Amino acid sequence: MLGSDQTRAASALLFNHWQSGRRLAALPSGLRPTTRAEGYAIQAHLEERGAAPLFGWKIAATSRAGQAHIGVDGPMAGRLLAERVLRDGAAVPLDGNHMRVAEVEFAFRMGQDLPSRRTVYETHEVLAAVDTLHPAIEIPDSRFEDFAVVGAPQLIADNACAHLFVLGPEATVDWRKMDLAEHTAVGRVSGRTERQGKGANVLDDPRLALTWLANELSQLGITLKAGQVVTTGTCMIPLAVERGDEVFASLGSLGEVSVRFL
Repeated sequence: MLGSDQTRAASALLFNHWQSGRRLAALPSGLRPTTRAEGYAIQAHLEERGAAPLFGWKIAATSRAGQAHIGVDGPMAGRLLAERVLRDGAAVPLDGNHMRVAEVEFAFRMGQDLPSRRTVYETHEVLAAVDTLHPAIEIPDSRFEDFAVVGAPQLIADNACAHLFVLGPEATVDWRKMDLAEHTAVGRVSGRTERQGKGANVLDDPRLALTWLANELSQLGITLKAGQVVTTGTCMIPLAVERGDEVFASLGSLGEVSVRFL
């Protein structure tokens, strides 16, 4: 079992690689997590390094194809750092980004706290705590040379491949009456790529993904706080991007969001 000195050292190593855009094959054996709990213990130190209160949470590997691609058997939670959040329409350098993809996602801003508890949260309880729904673009990346082979504990330690995040405007329609599982999402890259997906590609429904996140945090003794944003995972195969590309993500009546790469 990794002690606090080891988890802190592992977090520092990963964070320094994140800041510098460098890669490592794996964490050193003495700092390497072997369980999801150890991975989350390493990840938790990121909050000590953030320049502002935690913006929210992401969910990685929310589809079976995505899980198979990175060799994990279930979703993983990661932290969204406030200084890594971009405004809608922002321009961001692509330098240092190894994955070079953008993901179209449903995101929820919480209106009430969901504290840690022994009993499982039901979906209706979680949705009652939501304030707003937003279209979003996640720009993931990893600090590992080959993120597909290091396994879930190290990927969780690596903040579930979180990197940058773009939050769109809140939906103005009554999304609570909509079937988000069947709702269509569209991603476009500078007019040369267009791809469609739907909410069912996210753990069968973005609302179920949000419920999973609330319960994952609850089991870790973490409160999902009012004001925090949860982005629930890509609705489609991630969109490959290059310098000069502009990515548009549309959730139809639920709104649009964009980002440009330099």
